Amino acid sequence: MNRIYLDHNATTPVDPAVLDAMLPFFSTEYGNASSIHTFGQRARAAVETSREQVAALLNARPQEIVFTSGGTESDNHAIFGVTLQSFTSLTSLTSSTSPHVITSTIEHEAVLNTCQFLEKQGVAVTYVPVNRQGLINLDDLRRSLRPETTLITIMHANNELGAIQPLAEIGKIAAEADVYFHSDAVQSAGKIPLDVQALQLDLLSLSGHKFYAPKGVGALFIKSGTHLRQLLYGGHHQRGFRPGTENVAGIVGLGKAAELARLSLENDSARISRLRDTLEQGLLARIPDSRVNSAHAPRTPNTANITFPGIEGEALIIALDLKGLACSTGAACSSGAVEPSHVLTAIGLPASEARASIRFSLGRHTTDAEITATLDLVPAAVSQLRNLSPTYQKPAAIS
Repeated sequence: MNRIYLDHNATTPVDPAVLDAMLPFFSTEYGNASSIHTFGQRARAAVETSREQVAALLNARPQEIVFTSGGTESDNHAIFGVTLQSFTSLTSLTSSTSPHVITSTIEHEAVLNTCQFLEKQGVAVTYVPVNRQGLINLDDLRRSLRPETTLITIMHANNELGAIQPLAEIGKIAAEADVYFHSDAVQSAGKIPLDVQALQLDLLSLSGHKFYAPKGVGALFIKSGTHLRQLLYGGHHQRGFRPGTENVAGIVGLGKAAELARLSLENDSARISRLRDTLEQGLLARIPDSRVNSAHAPRTPNTANITFPGIEGEALIIALDLKGLACSTGAACSSGAVEPSHVLTAIGLPASEARASIRFSLGRHTTDAEITATLDLVPAAVSQLRNLSPTYQKPAAIS
């Protein structure tokens, strides 16, 4: 069976060129990047080359890139680091000194759970709602600002919908209010252009395994001059922002993936967007009563989230997997959850429709033949599940 993988928002395969770049650092180039001898200096040179490659992808300066274990660590470091940088400890927060954070209702759990923890410590958090397309209202954001607002943290592209927030406008609002601006760009890095200067970002998170680098490595852009509290304590690695021996092989892989993404971004985007549109149009034509979520929002070129009323998403995922097609009901870290997606309910879907929504996320190696096969597999599986459903009623025929 030739399996089809349409779950690239969950993770991507390591690109062969990325693997080739990494391999020496598992064997002959095993030096510690902090050592002063030749082995260490070769490792250090490789890390700094990767720092330049990631910076080039973001239009940042190399010294503004800190390597991390991935998006979750980067998000935590950005949010905690800014919010707590004025305090010696969490216990020093009081109602009169408590900072204020603004975020959205559809953020990844790495942001939402961090904000919810801060709330328990006395930090005020405003969760800006989104419309049916998954976009925030800029006027809502402006109204949420307070004199004590410390940070705005809004994701660039949503992991379930692909909807792209207006970061340039948000960056302008943050700059005018003299508030730090962070964006979780885990789902946009390597897929669409990113320019931290044009977007007026102070902090940006990315994760390597979302764009063909290995799992376990990511980066945090920290604009020069940003005051960020240190969260980890140890050596003086990465200017003290993130102590600990560098994951040289992973960092080399991240750097190579960033270089490949920067060079292939335009061509990959056009090709994948065409395949995504073919998939959406084909499924809507073949499956009655189906619709694309965030269809009218700017979206990442690879993401399609489609509601098929009358089915249970988990059942459809299993049925398709048995046929050799991998897709998702949403974020991989939420798999198996009984509750409907917080993203889909935030855009106004009732729980039954949120549970009936499937995410297809295409990648660099997705082919026309795979999309053609998907257009056969999905309608058949949906039809079978609807026939078994005691509640689904077919749309009335037009006479």
